[in-house]
Amino acid sequence: MPELPEVEVTRRSFAHAIAGADIRHVRLGKPLRWPLGLAPEALIGRTVLQVRRRGKYLLIDLSEGLLLLHLGMSGSLAFVPELPEAGKHDHFDLFTSQGSLRLHDPRRFGAVVYASAEDAPVAHKLLGGLGVEPLGEGFDPVSFRRGLVGRTAPIKQVLLAGDVVVGVGNIYASEALFLAGIRPTVPAARLGPVRIARLHAAIVHVMQTAITKGGSTLRNFSNAHGQSGHFQTQVMVYGRDGEPCHQCGSLIKAIRQGQRSTFYCAHCQKL
Repeated sequence: MPELPEVEVTRRSFAHAIAGADIRHVRLGKPLRWPLGLAPEALIGRTVLQVRRRGKYLLIDLSEGLLLLHLGMSGSLAFVPELPEAGKHDHFDLFTSQGSLRLHDPRRFGAVVYASAEDAPVAHKLLGGLGVEPLGEGFDPVSFRRGLVGRTAPIKQVLLAGDVVVGVGNIYASEALFLAGIRPTVPAARLGPVRIARLHAAIVHVMQTAITKGGSTLRNFSNAHGQSGHFQTQVMVYGRDGEPCHQCGSLIKAIRQGQRSTFYCAHCQKL
């Protein structure tokens, strides 16, 4: 699943090129996770102002309203001067005066939803429960600690929930916990100020590094220009169960938490 770094990398790869473009045509393929919310032809003539991101959603601001776009489990975007004929997994095409944007999504868990404004009910339903951005000013050790008070669930599960800090997905949670030396099974509320500060710094570092590396391409992720990410080539624990830890030589372990695989080093992450 594309996580926050992959979505941010995607945004950066086409946001500048599409800004200021006029919408000329919209094509819908098979139904996605949620309906668009208006007739596609109603978007014709509107101008793309900018592309932002909130968590794992791309927000395409228009001269009237906005589109909320989610890549789901397997989605990717392409922004090119001219699109080839749509295939069976191409479910949304936005043709503009500056190029065309296509959502390719084999599993159709992605979505493109129209909202009249960011505070409209449909947008609030999708964005309202998201935590602070891990690379935003609102994410600091003090507020992070406040968000963990009373949370008895394992810290890995709390990170994945996304209501304390948004977008720290499975890969990046495992990597940040390793960097901070924290075992993923420890209850979040048991973390003291020192370990919370270490984890905060680790999350920021991992997310920034992942974006710099173009995200992670485990299966088929690529940005809007078809370029793959490379963060997966330098992971410390994720996907490395049974292999020696780069730091101490102990074998990396894998466990299941909330139906997701968690990877950690029992020697380096003792507490």
